[in-house]
Amino acid sequence: MASGSSKEAPIKGDSIGDPPLRGHGPIVSVEGLTIRFGSFTAVDGLTFSINRGEIFGFLGPNGAGKTTTIRAITTIQKPTSGKVTIDGHDSAADYLEARKCIGIAQQHISLDKDLTVRQNIKYHALLHKIPKDVMEARVSELSDVLGLGEHMDKMIADLSGGWKRKAAIVCSVLHEPSILFLDEPTAGLDTQSRHLLWELVRTLNSRGTTIFLTTHYIEEAESLCDRVAIIDKGKMSAIGTVDELKSMVGSTTVEVTSGNRVETHHFASMEEARAFADGIKDSYINIRMTTLEDVFLAVSGGSLR
Repeated sequence: MASGSSKEAPIKGDSIGDPPLRGHGPIVSVEGLTIRFGSFTAVDGLTFSINRGEIFGFLGPNGAGKTTTIRAITTIQKPTSGKVTIDGHDSAADYLEARKCIGIAQQHISLDKDLTVRQNIKYHALLHKIPKDVMEARVSELSDVLGLGEHMDKMIADLSGGWKRKAAIVCSVLHEPSILFLDEPTAGLDTQSRHLLWELVRTLNSRGTTIFLTTHYIEEAESLCDRVAIIDKGKMSAIGTVDELKSMVGSTTVEVTSGNRVETHHFASMEEARAFADGIKDSYINIRMTTLEDVFLAVSGGSLR
């Protein structure tokens, strides 16, 4: 019926070079997470889980509550209410152990621009109290695996935005966290740099790291994520695989353009869409596959601003 609207996942191995293990349920559980700033509710009762070994995406417009949610899950922001469990550790009662499981690459790059990539990486290794012999081996392995070799002795200030973010992500996984949080990792990057970061994310995940990323780019969520949660105004509108989300509204979309007005209608099959389109007269018809943006518009009534 038309509706109008304007894997089993890999698990972390013993080191970044090991093949991923398989199968052990959720690594992060969030129950009733709420965050208020005075009378403003930034995050409103979120409940979801992240499966061990998957790439999990938070898709939503700027100001939707994505960064605030990550800050709460990673113990940076104290929630007003709710519970977060990370790799079996209560993030409130077992704060220190929970933090050991986490790697974070925030939206604003926090590298020292007056140091080289290698110096920044070694500095972060010292912060995590990684022994020197382990640190040297791990830095060498990461630089090779993630393609930083020729940039290791360049100053951070001399790198492009994409390589700066790549270096920041390497710093965040030195201690081999169970889960890596990436907050808008490709915001403001050009297309080439964005795809460079995508390959880095895939490489880390293929070697066992669970990844939680926030984004407002439709293509990024569709390309990278095993599952996607759509969030807007602090509330979760839908969650599932890309195909599951599209099936919520219909896998095929018909756009009907009449004058300056465009209406979209979603259908479960191409046959239903064509049958509907055949009955439309005096309008321009476009039949296409449903996108995540269509899903967002249908479930939230807003736009990806």
